[in-house]
Amino acid sequence: MRLYNLTRRMCEWDELEMWRGRILSIVARGEASTISPFILLAMPQVSAIEQRACADLWMKTRLADSAAKRDALAFRFREGVRTKIRIGYLSCDFHEHATSLLLIELFEGHDDERFEIFAYSYGADDGKGMRQRLEKSFERFVDIEALSIAEAAEAIHRDGIDILIDLKGYTRNTRTEILTFRPAPVQVNYLGYPGTLGGDFCDYIITDRFLTPPDSAAAYSESFAYLPDSYQPHSRYSAIGALPSRAAAGLPEEGFVFCCFNQAYKITPEIFALWCRLLAGCPGSVLWLLKDAMAEGNLRNLAFQHGIEPSRLLFAEAKPQIEHLGRLQLADLVLDTLPYNAHTTASDALWVGVPIVTCAGDTFASRVAGSLLHAIDLPELITTNLHGYFELALSLATKPAQLAQLKQRLLTNRLTTPLFDILAYTRNLEGLFEAMWQRHLAGQAPAAIGAV
Repeated sequence: MRLYNLTRRMCEWDELEMWRGRILSIVARGEASTISPFILLAMPQVSAIEQRACADLWMKTRLADSAAKRDALAFRFREGVRTKIRIGYLSCDFHEHATSLLLIELFEGHDDERFEIFAYSYGADDGKGMRQRLEKSFERFVDIEALSIAEAAEAIHRDGIDILIDLKGYTRNTRTEILTFRPAPVQVNYLGYPGTLGGDFCDYIITDRFLTPPDSAAAYSESFAYLPDSYQPHSRYSAIGALPSRAAAGLPEEGFVFCCFNQAYKITPEIFALWCRLLAGCPGSVLWLLKDAMAEGNLRNLAFQHGIEPSRLLFAEAKPQIEHLGRLQLADLVLDTLPYNAHTTASDALWVGVPIVTCAGDTFASRVAGSLLHAIDLPELITTNLHGYFELALSLATKPAQLAQLKQRLLTNRLTTPLFDILAYTRNLEGLFEAMWQRHLAGQAPAAIGAV
């Protein structure tokens, strides 16, 4: 799978269809214990049911391997009721990372009269200051990086965590396997991984009704915990840096700026071909992408093959978040990827007032941008097929009055709709935690809860 991952990051697509067929065949035969479920999130033409099958198989072998240790520990949970529900957040990203940038104001806003909030960190401090701010937001910040999976589970159980929340899923450096030891009576999949964890060790997934409609439940091992708006939090006070000149940002002085700052592995041949058609239909326009030395040359060559001058692809260097948000305002329109949508990059664009056009599929990862657009009351930017995506993006790029009107609506909605109301979001999330905990205390199995 390393070769497949490398080709996706490099945007080398000659054998993409071969790889898709091979991987899905392995999943269908029940042999997917070596295929990370994460791989399927960005793979075209993969269903949510197939993603669950891969996740189930991925964990099956690991559950078998750890069975003896889990049986030896056989955690039991306290009787009686505390006055506060004890929440544990598990991640390696408690530093300057997209997950922490989204969550910091939620952590700081938790109601300390109803909840005790613990962090379990297995990642290093990057020295950029966010770690110290995060540490202050928790009742206890516990470093478990040096512990084994079993030792980490013991530490969490010793602390009497009521609800353990995994923020990583099957992303890089994950230790989601801790949850298989069942160190807490209620366990939750939240934010970091846009899909199911499979198996039987996670009770709920935090979601919303656009992301995972009730009729999609069979594709998820977890029960749905529905928030009333979007599943994604976003800090309300994220500082936006100074607006640079176009020249300073490496952009031409004139011309429409299409933008996508998603990582290169999310780009597919179909999406890139569509972007080139948009460039062809908008003379003088440019496509602004996130710099990736492994993909840049291939993307320029592919643009040339589509009849587009390679110099119309511009690549942005990584910047600190404040500076990045400042320059992002120079984009005219963000173009989403499919089947793995923009996540933080989508909400960042909306935060600085740049619209995004998306195409929603049937998987969690392919519906995230649509979830955000619903929560900011701009559902007209959600399409359901690539033809509609192209036509909408082309219309906005070639009709300045239409785009200006849309941007004004976005600016009006920015602080008046639910998407960036982190205080209301925090109360809604806490309501889900209380509902989960009450079901547990009543001896009820996990079931769909939350907004109707």
